[in-house]
Amino acid sequence: MRYRTLGGTGIEVSAHCLGTMMFGAVGNGDHEDCVRIIHAALDQGINFVDTADMYSAGESEEIVGKALRGRRDDVVLATKVHFRMGEGRNRSGNSRRWITQAAEDSLRRLDTDWIDLYQVHRPDHTTDVEETLSVLGDLVRAGKIRAFGCSTFPAEEIAEAHHVAERRALPRFRTEQPPYSILARGVEAAVLPVARRHGMGVLTWSPLASGFLSGRYRLGGPVDLSTGRAALTPARFDPAIAGNIAKLEAVEALVELADGIGCTLPELAVAFPVAHPAVTSVIIGPRTMDQLNSLVKGAGLVLDDAALDRIDEIVPPGTNLYQPDGVWRPPALTDPAQRRRAPQDRAAGGCT
Repeated sequence: MRYRTLGGTGIEVSAHCLGTMMFGAVGNGDHEDCVRIIHAALDQGINFVDTADMYSAGESEEIVGKALRGRRDDVVLATKVHFRMGEGRNRSGNSRRWITQAAEDSLRRLDTDWIDLYQVHRPDHTTDVEETLSVLGDLVRAGKIRAFGCSTFPAEEIAEAHHVAERRALPRFRTEQPPYSILARGVEAAVLPVARRHGMGVLTWSPLASGFLSGRYRLGGPVDLSTGRAALTPARFDPAIAGNIAKLEAVEALVELADGIGCTLPELAVAFPVAHPAVTSVIIGPRTMDQLNSLVKGAGLVLDDAALDRIDEIVPPGTNLYQPDGVWRPPALTDPAQRRRAPQDRAAGGCT
């Protein structure tokens, strides 16, 4: 296992990070089995574990807390805040009020006194980023978190947060967690360069492209849309949809490349993001022990220039063959009211 320093934090982490989104009701509900998977990952040299309060409504954090008892000092523990937790108002977002409460809730579920990396899961256009940075700085000073970062922020939001931090003399985001895979290379255009320019650590998610690079989905082969990720987002996997043909064609070319260099498609997929100079660690998110063992094999694979050049031919740099799940879209695009003048301000009459 290779290790790298996480941005400017001075914290040394493994080049592959154990993601725990699939631990709990959403994936593997067997707590003891999940604990065994976490222990196996730690025994194989992974020292970096990433979770979030919203994964299975806090259950993932509880499982991680169980697994780290007696081993906490040796693990760099990351979790996230932003998405709704429970019913009622003010139980989501990036406000001082919610982050203060959510941090305490995560500490309790994780059964720990501190969080090494506390990440803002998505931007929040209703909260001034100055308030978010301020409360996160207070949590650092209180010893409840060691460092903080952002997750799935667009490049302009990252740059704005750094500008506000400098202008207001506030601590800044030290890391970014974007989606990044061979099939979703959009972050190469701006997010990764901006993160590198600001000395941020980068931990990437979804290297298997939501399962498309698992080898399970092949051109001309049957696709079961009733199970797994295909059941959750059938439009992404249905071969009858034209946009999916490009992904399946890319998979066939990547399988050929993997065979040529003596590895599996998942191993190739996991090795690809870590080759980028801006990337610190790649999150792997197994649900079973077999999946963990398969993915960890890719941790030792180093892709040479010939392999990376061939990947560039199959999927050009900066290209997204699909839009990753959960990528934040600005209100300027999602809220029609922000793109249209109020009725009273429009010119009288109909279309002209």
